[in-house]
Amino acid sequence: MSSMLFADIDLVNEKGIHTPHAYVGVTGDRIDYVGTTKPEVAYDSVYNGNGKVLMPALYNAHSHLPMVLMRGCGENLPLDRWLNEAIFPVEEHLTADYSYAAMLLGIAESLRFGVVSFTDMYYNSDARARAALESGVKLNVGHSILNSDETAHFHDLPEYSVDKQLIRHYNEAGNGRIKVDFNLHAEYTSTRPVAEEVAQAAKEAGLRIQVHASETKDEVRGCKERHDGMTPIAYLADCGILDVPATVAHCVWLEQDDYRILAEKGAFVATCPASNAKLGSGIADVLGMRKAGITVALGTDGVASNNNHNMFKDMYLLAMMQRAQLCTPVALSAAEIIEIATRNGALSQGRDDCGLIAPGAKADLIVLTTDTPWFQPVDSLVSNLVYSAQGSDVVLTMVDGSVLYRDGEFLSIDVEKAIADTCAASKAMMAQI
Repeated sequence: MSSMLFADIDLVNEKGIHTPHAYVGVTGDRIDYVGTTKPEVAYDSVYNGNGKVLMPALYNAHSHLPMVLMRGCGENLPLDRWLNEAIFPVEEHLTADYSYAAMLLGIAESLRFGVVSFTDMYYNSDARARAALESGVKLNVGHSILNSDETAHFHDLPEYSVDKQLIRHYNEAGNGRIKVDFNLHAEYTSTRPVAEEVAQAAKEAGLRIQVHASETKDEVRGCKERHDGMTPIAYLADCGILDVPATVAHCVWLEQDDYRILAEKGAFVATCPASNAKLGSGIADVLGMRKAGITVALGTDGVASNNNHNMFKDMYLLAMMQRAQLCTPVALSAAEIIEIATRNGALSQGRDDCGLIAPGAKADLIVLTTDTPWFQPVDSLVSNLVYSAQGSDVVLTMVDGSVLYRDGEFLSIDVEKAIADTCAASKAMMAQI
């Protein structure tokens, strides 16, 4: 069992509390020491923390990683046209091999920016789970269900068999790194019978659910027209989707009672500020959600509506957009942003021992260098992490005690092959349209 000591390093924990000259020890897959004095026990290796910051790794609470195949696809289109004119036609030509290559590339990009775990909904889920398992990251894999047949039942759909296979082969694989979630794409791409049956299946299996909801104003209006005035949140709750731990992506257009429903059900909200801004969907009321008692985590969404998996950009955007929306410089603090991107993301994935720096916690850690023109001087290290740091400042990414990225080297992924394979796949897919 290998061990590493981060020595004399600036530590920022999941609450945004800064401890200078800290020591953090890792043995196996867990943190076993946190303090301001050097531990007496010897470690296999010692990491010199001079000019570095150690913090919890980032958890992406909403992603579609294989969509790196469509990076920048459908520019300048609103969500409904973006999906129907740009994304869905390309996805008709998606294969398992393409998804595997793109998944690896998306993981590599994310590791480079300090992201170690993903709530990922998409297709070709065996390939996605395999890529995550092999590369060493954490994944809540959800296989998307889209169905418009009002007479169909969940067990009639091919997704039912896929979910059964995923649970059998991957749930809790990799010492718990892989978790299987049920996934209803959205209210507007499903039917009530299927939504209710997915909710029941998740309840019986003791698993979580991923779903999109209230992303655009038109989505909310359409849902109310289809379902007797119910908002997407009210509808999902009525179907039982929120009766199990659920991560609800976006929630840009919440109505007053939606806040109460989400809070009472204990649902997690994955806010995606970059994607919502790029598609012109709006700005989620994150401060209002937190005041209502809702746990908010941070997601990138897919790169076709964000263009990268750099969560440091998303942290910055979240902070700035809340302040701009509310016309106040005291909306979300830098410490709160860090908690949203780290601990809250882990909790939304059912990873209660992750996203924090404490003895006994899983060792999901990142190191950033502060020796850059844009990071110096430092008045508040915590503020600089949100407002000044770049994802490229990450110099080490650790998952469960294993270093997967360090100083420009990807230690679990052949990144050159992933780039070549993904570019070839993207070209082949676009040629078929």
